[in-house]
Amino acid sequence: MDISIYLEGINIPAFDIDGVIHQRRIGDLLQIHSRESGFPALDQIDIAIIGVNESRLSINNFGSKEAPDEVRKFLYRLYAPKRNIRIADLGNIRAGHDIDDTYFAVKTVISSLLKQNILPIIIGGSQDLTYANYMAYENMGQIINIAAIDSSFDLGNAEENFNSRSYLSKIILHQPNFLFNYTNIGYQTYFVDQDAIQLMKNLFFDVYRLGEIRSDIEEVEPLVRNADLISFDIGAIRQNDAPGNANPSPNGFNGEEACRIARYAGLSDKLSSFGIYEINPAMDLNGQTTHLAAQIIWYFIEGFYQRKGDFPHKQKQDYLKYMVAIAEKEHDIVFFKSKKSGRWWMQVPIDDAYQGKYDRHFMVPCSIKDYETANHKEIPDKWWQVYQKLM
Repeated sequence: MDISIYLEGINIPAFDIDGVIHQRRIGDLLQIHSRESGFPALDQIDIAIIGVNESRLSINNFGSKEAPDEVRKFLYRLYAPKRNIRIADLGNIRAGHDIDDTYFAVKTVISSLLKQNILPIIIGGSQDLTYANYMAYENMGQIINIAAIDSSFDLGNAEENFNSRSYLSKIILHQPNFLFNYTNIGYQTYFVDQDAIQLMKNLFFDVYRLGEIRSDIEEVEPLVRNADLISFDIGAIRQNDAPGNANPSPNGFNGEEACRIARYAGLSDKLSSFGIYEINPAMDLNGQTTHLAAQIIWYFIEGFYQRKGDFPHKQKQDYLKYMVAIAEKEHDIVFFKSKKSGRWWMQVPIDDAYQGKYDRHFMVPCSIKDYETANHKEIPDKWWQVYQKLM
């Protein structure tokens, strides 16, 4: 499929730094879809950057459609984490005549890239584009996990129209449904209805308050390692660090924490798409937010090129196996620790008839804290959530 018809080349001179070729900066190493050079070949590409100029369904944040090129201005100036990066910037998907036209273009482009084993980085635009990203997996027949770095759940209300704050409801209700798990990282309770929290529990989804995450940021790593798709709302970062958003909060992650989360995401062998949304250059101060977004992407790329390829469906001799008996429980909890990276997984028992369908989900990323919890005869929450889904 020729996806170039959906993408508009960018104007490279707009991103010129100082007229000097530095050879190590990202802007010098990218293969760029420009108006001068045309659409790049994708046969040797690992990551593709896509801008989406769409914000019609945003809540008071319509200027986010201008974010992609503003983020590029800072991203291109950063030195690459390694010299031989294989990244293409495919340009921008312009807003269609109707919102569904934009969604179709986003879905088609991302689906094509996924089938070529190319990881898309989506620079929005508003966060309802997460729905289009999710739909890209439908053609692949793949049951997936979503992780959102967000101060709320974006469930919306039953009586309101679909928008950037209700996209998750549209995903949950979509048929056929191929969402296995949703994880919210960093919600702020005063932005979330208590009924919504109960709904998340009833659906066996994983939600973590901001304070819980910030108290031990390393525990984010297994959460994002379990995701296929990550949706990062820039509004999850506190206003002091990311003022470029029409709906800011004085509380949230700081810039360093946001970059650390992005690096953890990049390290995940399972993750296959990453989107960052709701950046509004019109509300920004001296490019502070667009610069931070560029650094978030940089850390994601750095993590990507340090992947270990150690998801434990591979050679068992590369892992240490631990079995923990839980009193009055039918199943032991089986842990695997990678000899390459030191990362941990828990194996959730599953009927052989369903193992093919849920092949990517019964090995649950965890940390040594979950192993220690099991050794204290308590069932780790992550294990129990997945077990209930697979029963």
